[in-house]
Amino acid sequence: MTERSGQAELVIRALEIGDAADLARLQAMPSFRFGTLRPPYPSTEAARKLIERVGPDDLQLGAFLGTRLVGSAGLHRRGGRRRHVADIGMGVADDMNGQGVGTALLGALLDAADNWLDIRRIELTVFVDNDRAIRLYERHGFEREGIFRAFAFRDGAYVDAIAMARLRSF
Repeated sequence: MTERSGQAELVIRALEIGDAADLARLQAMPSFRFGTLRPPYPSTEAARKLIERVGPDDLQLGAFLGTRLVGSAGLHRRGGRRRHVADIGMGVADDMNGQGVGTALLGALLDAADNWLDIRRIELTVFVDNDRAIRLYERHGFEREGIFRAFAFRDGAYVDAIAMARLRSF
């Protein structure tokens, strides 16, 4: 790990089984969970299973400051006639929003999708009230494609989500 100005450098790498407890702690953070479909009180076992399910064309990445997991992101390729498509999801530690973690994670996913996995279309859903994430996705070429009404039950109410996608031209 290299140091810059007394602070650890952000390192993006594949999550490993040994990261499961840290991933569960990250997923338990209120703002992290609020922006995802994850239920409260995640277990280390569930996080471990998420890491174990990664297929050969999938990625499950972590952003680390020193040994601290401060963000996670996944890219999951579809199959069959939709093999050119992948879904992504990501989240950042509550105290790290606005610090470039999401940008670094998304950049790593897009680089892998474009330059290594030959994925043409990347899809995601984002809650309509997650302005920070929507701006991040739009800065990286994602466009709004529609609204899913009553997409998920969150904090005692149904909330809408935006369908977004980025289509890489050849």
